[in-house]
Amino acid sequence: MKKSKIYTRTGDKGETALVSGNRIPKSDLRIDLYGELDELNSRLGLCASQLSSELEFQQIINFLHILQSAIFDLGSNLACEEEFRHKYKLPQLSDEFVIDLEQEIDRLDSELQPLKNFILPGGSVVSSNLHLCRTNARKVERKMVLFSTTDREPLPANSLIFINRLSDYFFVLARYVNKAKGVEEIPWRPRS
Repeated sequence: MKKSKIYTRTGDKGETALVSGNRIPKSDLRIDLYGELDELNSRLGLCASQLSSELEFQQIINFLHILQSAIFDLGSNLACEEEFRHKYKLPQLSDEFVIDLEQEIDRLDSELQPLKNFILPGGSVVSSNLHLCRTNARKVERKMVLFSTTDREPLPANSLIFINRLSDYFFVLARYVNKAKGVEEIPWRPRS
């Protein structure tokens, strides 16, 4: 089997192809949006790698890999015009998957003390990186709303709900990891 080349030279003039084959500028909001998803997925991969040496986090790592695939699914849908998504049989985010994510948030949160004040992002290195995932997810959410409101096209089903829950998940997981590692949360103390 012949190995494919990593470089194709087709994007050398600042354009890229969508799943449909249509070419658009790399500066297009659609490309920026799924580029942000790719960055989020990479950050999430870093978090999974940082947790991989500790057996107590294996269930979480497995769930992070499921989330990475879901983020990739969403990116594939955003890389395709709405009218072609069915034709290419792109994977969709189901209502059930969102419920699974909510249940995982609830499971982790049930083991945490209720928050009495805001906390600063930080603690352990992996928790700090999970907070970066959280803020990256919020950036994706803002760009998704912009994309859908600039006379573009409807967002893929459940995508906005998924991203909104995902940032909540990262917040709770960051707290959970700090607790599991015995790292205290840093409360926000207003300076005035």
